[in-house]
Amino acid sequence: MRHVPGVSLQRKLLLWLLLPQLVLWLSGGFLAWRVALQNGEKGIDQTLTQSVRALARQIKPIGDGLLVDFPKAAQDILEQDPTDRVTYMVSSPPGRFLLGNAQLPPPPPVTVQVGDPYLYHARLDGKAVRVALLDVDYGTPQSRQTLRVQVAQSLTVRERIAQELLQQMLLPMGLMGLALSAVVYAGVLRGLQPLKRLEAQIDRAGAPPQRSGDFALHPIELTSAPQEVYSLASTINRLLETVARAQQKEKRFLNDAAHQLRTPLAGLIGQTELALHESREPAVQDRLLKVLSAAQRSAHLVHQLLQLARSESNVEMQPVDLAALAREVAREWAARALAQGMDLGYEGDDALPVQGHPLLLREALNNLIDNALHYAGPGANVTVRAARAPAAAGEAPDTRPGALLLVEDDGPGVPAEHLGDLFARFWRGSDKAGGCGLGLSIVEEIALRHGGETVAEANGMRGLRVGLRLPLGKVQAA
Repeated sequence: MRHVPGVSLQRKLLLWLLLPQLVLWLSGGFLAWRVALQNGEKGIDQTLTQSVRALARQIKPIGDGLLVDFPKAAQDILEQDPTDRVTYMVSSPPGRFLLGNAQLPPPPPVTVQVGDPYLYHARLDGKAVRVALLDVDYGTPQSRQTLRVQVAQSLTVRERIAQELLQQMLLPMGLMGLALSAVVYAGVLRGLQPLKRLEAQIDRAGAPPQRSGDFALHPIELTSAPQEVYSLASTINRLLETVARAQQKEKRFLNDAAHQLRTPLAGLIGQTELALHESREPAVQDRLLKVLSAAQRSAHLVHQLLQLARSESNVEMQPVDLAALAREVAREWAARALAQGMDLGYEGDDALPVQGHPLLLREALNNLIDNALHYAGPGANVTVRAARAPAAAGEAPDTRPGALLLVEDDGPGVPAEHLGDLFARFWRGSDKAGGCGLGLSIVEEIALRHGGETVAEANGMRGLRVGLRLPLGKVQAA
């Protein structure tokens, strides 16, 4: 089942810290708008209350009639601003129009106390207005009547004041929100730094061979582990110790078993060869040849296991001329190749510096040549090649400089679908006798020990190209 990573802890923290902040910021803006409207409404109410009282004082009873002492100039001042319209209406009895604006809406059906202003919302000409109403009594006790005075003002000013106030508040609130967000983001990053350091330690502790030449599993420094993940780091340390002990036991077992098998196998091979020389019976010689072949295959397997154990141990790297090493090994194998009816040659650069271990690199090349001679067949051409690696597809030239150590042949090759299996342990691409399926696996281990990688591809229409790609280094002058 494919592993799907969860949501980032950093993203979760930022979400839970910044999302409430955004909600509070929006809520604060809404509350500020409401407060601004309420304060604007209070100012309008005070103005309307004063206006309705002042207008009521200008209306005086005279006998059975009323004297309205309301100068034309005052009326012009009330109605001069169309956007902030202030209008009035006088009626007596309440609802019977006397003067002013007859379109002024009546109050809701409530009981209005005489002498106490009453304020309510209404709509006039399709616009929202605030209306102040005041009922006053006049006349004699025998013929008392009620006079109603109404003054209305548009709410446009209130909304404009609220908008201006909100705009003035939004800028500092926005700057404060951005500053707080930056502080929260920086705090989350700083708070997660110990986890990043812990991750780096875990990465170094179990670094794969292609990134580190050291296979040791280093424990995590618990002094730098945050308190919340201390137990996790301790558990990982115990796991690393268990894995390291298991690795050591496996290596010791492999090494000891291989060493213990070498001596009796060498004795078995020697005794079998001696018996072959002494025996003259064909049936006995046939059985002895089978025993000798099986013993040689077992000895080869033990040798391969020893190489595998040696390739997985810690080694010290040094400057090596890969081209010189390849030429020397090719010369050593030339006689065997001729004896098997094959042509073995070398092509490549004159000097190719890498950082490596000469014995391991020699062993890797020996395995590559042995594999090619074993499977290519008589009449095949085998070429050892050491050259600078070209840039990979999609990379700029010299982006990742490297050295290639390849062995090419024009033998039967391997089907394309099995190229990825070449370096698997105990996998064999042919039923041909001999070999145990560990040679190329050892090559891969050696490549990883040198921070490189293996290469396997078809050599044109026929044959196989197998080898290593290693990072370039510097060869010290002799």
